[in-house]
Amino acid sequence: MKLLSSNQPSMATTPADSPDRSIDDFAEQMNEAEKNKYTKGRKLGEGTYANVYLGTLKSDPTKLVAIKKIKIQTDYKEGMAPDAIRELKHLQELSHPNIISLLSVFSSKDQNLNLVLEFLPLGDLEMLIKDTKNIRYGAGDIKAWMGMLSRGIYFCHANFVLHRDIKPNNLLIADDGEVKLADFGLARSFADPYRPMTSNVITRWYRPPELLFGTQHYSGAVDIWSVGLVFAELVLRMPYIAGDTEVHQVNLLTQAVGTPTEENWPGVSKLPAYTVPLPHTPVREKDYYNQMFGTAGIVGVDLLMQMLVLDPSKRITAKEVLNHDWWYTDPKPTRNKNLPRKGGGEEAVVADLKRRPGVVEDERTAKIARKLDFGNMA
Repeated sequence: MKLLSSNQPSMATTPADSPDRSIDDFAEQMNEAEKNKYTKGRKLGEGTYANVYLGTLKSDPTKLVAIKKIKIQTDYKEGMAPDAIRELKHLQELSHPNIISLLSVFSSKDQNLNLVLEFLPLGDLEMLIKDTKNIRYGAGDIKAWMGMLSRGIYFCHANFVLHRDIKPNNLLIADDGEVKLADFGLARSFADPYRPMTSNVITRWYRPPELLFGTQHYSGAVDIWSVGLVFAELVLRMPYIAGDTEVHQVNLLTQAVGTPTEENWPGVSKLPAYTVPLPHTPVREKDYYNQMFGTAGIVGVDLLMQMLVLDPSKRITAKEVLNHDWWYTDPKPTRNKNLPRKGGGEEAVVADLKRRPGVVEDERTAKIARKLDFGNMA
């Protein structure tokens, strides 16, 4: 056997030629290719969780994007909080006209993760609801917005994803008027029915009774309750059930919808945190809802009532929502181009993007200027 001399090149594998190194090099090349597709422009906003930049597509400078640079989270070994991972995972899986689009992902030299999202300059639905002085809208507009939200949440559920934080300021508005469901930081895949899930999800005002009572097993019905409360808020132009604490939220819920009992919800009293005020309030009937939400029409009120059923097993599903008669009654949904819109929405969108996803309580829910007096609505 002829041995290699000392000046002959060795055929042994060097670290630089190892498969792992090749994979790393390829991944880096792919990352650079993605990063080079975009030009990062001015900083739109800065938060403790993320900075938001206005960007453009290099191949088409007229195409605007929002680049969300998620900062390294030193509290976590991987440098990313679980809510950021959830947001990234589900946005990669879900592509729908009524869900905010994740266009690309790349890392920067400082190892921060950059999410490239479609730029939505018209703010969120909360802005339109609150601006009672300048924004007027009617039943056709509400039907259009509710249709977009309902299609978005149906697509999530059809793909076995629970959003778990539906509220007006998570519903962003595109420049063509389309409403987009955003903030998937609390989203998760449908769980095995025997696997416990956390009940500390969904911002309090939009949280269904089963979560307030501490259940660890639930379904897409939790999202439908939140959709119903967005519907109610669009009609009233103020949150329907806006409690200051969880106990207060339960108290207001019983006044607004009725007291959950074994008669209307078998098994409810066995939930871990089940406590309801006395005396019990009967479940609200159609006349009450027609008085409160007449703008939606009789058929619209029927849909709202089915969304706000106390027993989640009897609550309408996302598919059934889309098949409801309300969509086929007058008035027809307003066309996107004719929907009310508000200028200066960029600031609201930046605020939504730079905050940490999946925060179930924020300063917006700390107080409210007006509250409903259910005692005068018997």
